[in-house]
Order: sequence, then C-alpha cells, then structure tokens
Amino acid sequence: MTLPLPEISIVLPVYNEAESLPILWEELAPVLKRVGRGAEVIVVDDGSTDGSTEFVRLLQATDPQVRLIRFARNAGLSSAFAAGLHAARGRIVVTLDSDLQSDPADIPALLGQLDRWDAACGWRAARRDPWLKRLSSRIANRVRAAVLGDHIHDSACSLRAMHRRCVESLVPFNGFHRFVPALLRQAGFTVIEVEVNHRPRRFGASNYGVWNRAWRGLVDMLGVRWMQSRRLRYEVAEESPPQPPR
Repeated sequence: MTLPLPEISIVLPVYNEAESLPILWEELAPVLKRVGRGAEVIVVDDGSTDGSTEFVRLLQATDPQVRLIRFARNAGLSSAFAAGLHAARGRIVVTLDSDLQSDPADIPALLGQLDRWDAACGWRAARRDPWLKRLSSRIANRVRAAVLGDHIHDSACSLRAMHRRCVESLVPFNGFHRFVPALLRQAGFTVIEVEVNHRPRRFGASNYGVWNRAWRGLVDMLGVRWMQSRRLRYEVAEESPPQPPR
C-alpha cells in the first residue's frame, strides 16, 4: 500500500535532548493541528546517549506521523539536517532546533510567506544567548553579509520553511546549515526573513561555542564565496523543441 504524501515535513535534529523533547512535543503537536495540513515529523537522532531515542520511540507508538532516523554515532548538525531533508516527503519542509530555543508557535508565520516566497527564514532579532555568543554572532553575520552579499541578518537560525524545490537545490557539506539563505539565493530562489521568538536554553549546554566554530565558519564562508564565483550564468536565445521520430 502506498502511503499518502504529507503536505508538510518537520525536520528536527536531536542530540542529547531527552529533557527538552517532551516539552517541545507539547508545543509542536498543537501547532501542527492548527496548521491543518497533513504532516510528518522526522526526528534525526545524532548519536544521543541520554534517552532521546527512547522518547521518540514512545511517540512513534502512538503517533504515526513521527519518523526516526538514528545515526550510529554523532556526525554533527549539518549531517543531521542533511539526512532529515533527504528523507522529507512533504511539499513544504520546515526545520527547527530541538533545544527549546526555537518556538514552534512561529511556524505558521513562516508558512504564511510561502505563497509569495520560495523560502522563509527565521531572524532572531532579540537573541537570548550569553553576551559573548551574541557578540560573536553579530560580527559573524556582518562579515558574512559583506563577503557573500546576501543581506541576511541571521543566517544560522535553524527555524526555516521552504518549498521542496528549494530542498532539492541544496548541496550539503559540513557547515552548510549556517548558509542556507545564501545557498538558496545562489540557486535563484527568493528568500524572506521573518522575525521569530528566541528563548534561553533551558537544559544542558550548547554544543557550539565561540572559539570552536570561528575558524570553521570562516573556511566555510570562503567556500560558499568560491561557489558563488563559479556559478554558471547563461541566457538561452533560442532552443528548438524536440522533433517527433520519422
């Protein structure tokens, strides 16, 4: 039997978020009902060791819209997003973090932009992070905007909604999740930023610090800039239609 395709796919990367997941599900489930479209939730467990997988399996036992992809070992956020995006079947794909800093209540506002835009990306205008992380992100965003010319305020915000055609254009690499708006614009898609709620982290500590991502972020940005410079550009003046066989 062929299962009907969902209208929306939610991609949710998880790494040791056993405390956050029950709260997140209580927030996300009513949002999906309010949106009123068929949905699937793809949880990508990036090698958790704290019981996150067991909670997702409990959800699966009562909710057929929940799907689980479990990595054999920790592979990083880019890999988790790439696996989830590849598995998504919906006409529209939404991504968000699982640490409760993203607010599922913002999803309808993002979806509401997709009748005019190819993708809607969250903008955490009021960050709820420690001051050093806020400062480093502000500097990184300004440098990235100057180098890539994408005029995006918050490139690394994981709360996004996009049409499937956008997903199919993304070529994943280690670090691509921080440059999705620029990559989409490179591919010719229209992208709008939407201000979203950002909340303090409630449990645990972030796996991404200032110093452990500064150099990687610079290298990745230069790689994206190189891709921009090598983008094929041409204009077709004439193209003959295929002829029927004789």
